[in-house]
Amino acid sequence: MNELSRTLDVVVIGGGQAGLATGWHLQQRGLEFLILDEQASPGGNWRNYYDSLQLFSPAEYSALPGLPFPGDPKSYPLRDEVVQYLEAYAAEFRLPFQGGIRVVGVAQKEKVFEVRCDTGAILTARSVVVASGGFSRPFTPSVPGLEGFSGTCLHSSAYRTPEPFTGQRVVVVGAANSAVQIAYELAGVAEVVLATREKIRFFPQRILGLDFHTWLKFTKLEQTRWLSDQSTPVLDTGKYRKALNAGLFQRRAMFQQVLPDSVVWPDRSTTQVDALIFATGFQPNLDFLTGLPVADRSGRVLQHNGVASQVPGLYFVGLPKQRNFASATLRGVGADASYLMPRLLSHLSKGRSPHLSASPRQI
Repeated sequence: MNELSRTLDVVVIGGGQAGLATGWHLQQRGLEFLILDEQASPGGNWRNYYDSLQLFSPAEYSALPGLPFPGDPKSYPLRDEVVQYLEAYAAEFRLPFQGGIRVVGVAQKEKVFEVRCDTGAILTARSVVVASGGFSRPFTPSVPGLEGFSGTCLHSSAYRTPEPFTGQRVVVVGAANSAVQIAYELAGVAEVVLATREKIRFFPQRILGLDFHTWLKFTKLEQTRWLSDQSTPVLDTGKYRKALNAGLFQRRAMFQQVLPDSVVWPDRSTTQVDALIFATGFQPNLDFLTGLPVADRSGRVLQHNGVASQVPGLYFVGLPKQRNFASATLRGVGADASYLMPRLLSHLSKGRSPHLSASPRQI
């Protein structure tokens, strides 16, 4: 393991869509930086999602800055296509990415950050961009009795294909796009109930021949925080609503208790269950920042439009609703990273020495 002999301008934590988009903007400005990620290759958590995952935004709205998404712009890319695109993106621009490295701590000393890695390396940088996103820590709600369930219990992040659940009784928890996609897929091989706290809100994928996301752009709703990327209505060409109405899978109000082999519904009736799959979203993973004042007591990140409120030189890209509805999406991270550049450059210009930056070595 080699150490860096000089201080970098920026260390970017996270090599998914947010980190790569940030890297592109840093490169355009001639800055010395390094992108770190615990995954071996660029792409973040995309390769860890279920096999059949399909974007609900078309390719023309799923690109990072500088490189269009390949193929038909009106098509809806699959998971593997997104992974391939992100890997190609990092290669196309030769972004300085180092994978297989987990950041375990960040400290600020005399206006310089020290970034500690699980390899033992300590990197120094004048600025840090946290681009680990909002989808690295699976969230499972607390339900009485869940710990005593004897069947299969997993978060959607661990779900891959329906075959292991063939012939089983499965309850999928969640009301957003992923939950409905998984329930629909499982219904082909299993008996499926979709448990939700609210009724499922379907919305047409296309309106008057135009995709939902085109309308968001035209109306500028994507520039607001009125919608959430994790709780938007289920975008549907009609097949999901039709399948639900036809009884391919059922929808019931969220269960109130879990028994060793069943769930208890609000009306106190029970249903035997072989597997529970929680498609209940994610939370940001910011454990490596615990030594800095970056969150309040409720866990809310103390930032405004990606600028840390109490830590000069610290920035965020990829948090849900960071600046607007699109902030945690492929098309949104580039704009958010661009917004931060003048602020980051202003910070770097304070006290800069022309001999402090150097190209990073392998660590």
